[in-house]
Amino acid sequence: MSGGNTFKAALASRRPQIGLWLSMADPYLAEVSATAGFDWLLIDGEHAPNDLRTTLGALQAVAPHRAHPVLRLIAGEVHLIKQMLDIGAQTLLVPMVDTPEQARVLVQATRYPPQGIRGVGSAVGRASRWSARADYLDVADDEVCLLVQAETVTALGNLEAICAVDGVDGVFIGPADLAASMGHRGKPGHPDVQAAIERAMATIVASGKAAGTLTSDPKLARRYLELGCTFVATGVDVLLFANAARKLAADFDRGAGAPVGRSAAY
Repeated sequence: MSGGNTFKAALASRRPQIGLWLSMADPYLAEVSATAGFDWLLIDGEHAPNDLRTTLGALQAVAPHRAHPVLRLIAGEVHLIKQMLDIGAQTLLVPMVDTPEQARVLVQATRYPPQGIRGVGSAVGRASRWSARADYLDVADDEVCLLVQAETVTALGNLEAICAVDGVDGVFIGPADLAASMGHRGKPGHPDVQAAIERAMATIVASGKAAGTLTSDPKLARRYLELGCTFVATGVDVLLFANAARKLAADFDRGAGAPVGRSAAY
């Protein structure tokens, strides 16, 4: 962990950052992903079975590599934010932020007093390299990158106000939850949902904040980048594995009379 936040700097200068979602909840796979060439990796604590220990393991596995780790919390709770920052997270993605009031609380939780309410315990934490970074308390607030998820009809209605909150660095549109909120559950590709996403992205970009999202559709990912999105995740590790494994199994389907591959000898 070096000083500064390269991902935050890239977003501020509107340099597109291409990412991969990590849902395997396994530090070994996080390390493999970190060697692939992505700009950022999302360590998912909302819909993947990560806890504080596995999240720490993923951070440690990714640390020697260029890819920047982004941590998604299970919820925007002050105590969870404190823990994640103390174990060395610099960039947080917080789900289900519907109002500017929620966003302001999150900003407060990522700042030390007197600007915020983050508890001061970094001396014994990985964030300060266990006090080896003597200036950590002076620079920590500036190193945090806070991304919030707008993924409901309510959030889109409050989007301009959420973007106006000082300390929010970017807004991520969650397609799946937004589709459900709009009455199109399981259909994020529905024309109405896509139109809402594009309008939201335009609002975020116009506000000067970074816009982001997730899609496994390369064509759609490029479309979002053309619209000015600066952090776009283009796949999910567990789905990449699942789809590749299913294809391999189908290629050797016994029922189709294809040869069955032998296990490799080690």
